[in-house]
Amino acid sequence: MALTDDEVSTITRLSQRHDAEIPELENLDRYYEGTQPLTYMHPEVLREVEDRIAPVIIFWPQMAVDSVEERLRLEGFKTGDTGLDRELWRVWLANEMQIGFRMATVDSLVMRRSFVCVGTNEDDPDTPLVTPESPLEVYTDVDPRTRRVRDALRRVNDVDPAGAIVARYATLYRPNETIWCHWAGSWVEDGRDRHGLGVVPVVPLVNRPRLRGSTKTPRNMTVERMGRSDLDAIVPLSDAANKLATDMVVAGEFVAIPLRALFGVGPDSFKDEQGNPVSVLQALMGRMLTIPDEAVKAFEFAAAQLQNFTTAIGFLAQLVASVSGLPPHYLGQSSDNPASAEAIAGSEARLATRAERKQDSFGVSAIRIARLVRRFQTGEWDPDLALIKPDWRNVRTPTISAMADAAVKLFQAGVIPKKQTREGLGYDEPEIEAMEQEDEVEAQRSPTAALVRGLADNSVTPAPGSADANAG
Repeated sequence: MALTDDEVSTITRLSQRHDAEIPELENLDRYYEGTQPLTYMHPEVLREVEDRIAPVIIFWPQMAVDSVEERLRLEGFKTGDTGLDRELWRVWLANEMQIGFRMATVDSLVMRRSFVCVGTNEDDPDTPLVTPESPLEVYTDVDPRTRRVRDALRRVNDVDPAGAIVARYATLYRPNETIWCHWAGSWVEDGRDRHGLGVVPVVPLVNRPRLRGSTKTPRNMTVERMGRSDLDAIVPLSDAANKLATDMVVAGEFVAIPLRALFGVGPDSFKDEQGNPVSVLQALMGRMLTIPDEAVKAFEFAAAQLQNFTTAIGFLAQLVASVSGLPPHYLGQSSDNPASAEAIAGSEARLATRAERKQDSFGVSAIRIARLVRRFQTGEWDPDLALIKPDWRNVRTPTISAMADAAVKLFQAGVIPKKQTREGLGYDEPEIEAMEQEDEVEAQRSPTAALVRGLADNSVTPAPGSADANAG
């Protein structure tokens, strides 16, 4: 079935815009994966050592991203005062989004944004499909007035083991329908879902959005409402550290052994113990060396020190800590005296604050996903979800004893109920329900409960002399 001219035009327009930004996104992805090329290295030095020494990559970009992402754990959705919305969480788990949402979070921190798509599940209409998507495959057109998605395109290539593209597929998301198609010289429709939502079922997870529109920076990085990468400030420092670390290995290769000078001999004078000629490098590295000329004079230069490299790399690590909020000990900067638990928690305060800000931004996206899920389930927008909020795990890292002490004191003071105390200790909803059931069983087993039941059914005889016996 042929697509309409408007649909073809939309696919072409979104594809061109997406193709223009893919190189920048792939570059950021390489820094996270540690596959970026060396910079600041002289081409002559690179050609001299590239066949013997591999580049030294320090994974600071990956550490900066993972240290924040590890603290972003979504544990459910709460609706008003009713607690955890079990149905939404069931759909979430059925789509394995406890893992998928974390992958989408990583991509957003690295490549400015990621996406989550919601769609109809033909096999189980009560469980809509919820899938995380990479910004390398999805592009959205955002309305500058409402800041909502007007159209979205997802493109996927089927690649053989040799890397050749076998087939190309695309999905066009529009406010009232989703269209699947493949490339056969032109885009050919495979099917469409006329869901009639009125909104595009694609939710961006935007990292560090800005109010202004697209602007090119000197590093050719895009600053726009659709987010910025957490790696922007770390990439130059990481490049410098990788260059220094590689230089240190190169220096170790050439000056780890003190340079020796022999006056009065030529290259042919070096022989092993059997009298066979050896190269200069073999002579320097070997234990056996014979030089027949008695007039030879030897001189040895002092070995080069590598401390200047380690000092410079340590300085760069301090700069990374300052711009990323990472505690110094994350980057190997530690003192002789071990830090106390309070000092460690204090050093992680800025990192925890950054994670809380990410919760605010990604939490809005999670709410939109939850509303779309309910809309696909019921065919209507649920007004109860106006008060929905994501339930995040605490980004701080208090000790277990500190958490327990604070929770017990708040409970004893009557500030919070027992259920909220258990939530504060990190127990999830099924665990709390099992605890409450066990509480009821224990209450039924207690002597006081047995006495009350006995009095209620006259199965307990009052003790002689008691008030109940005298009354009888």
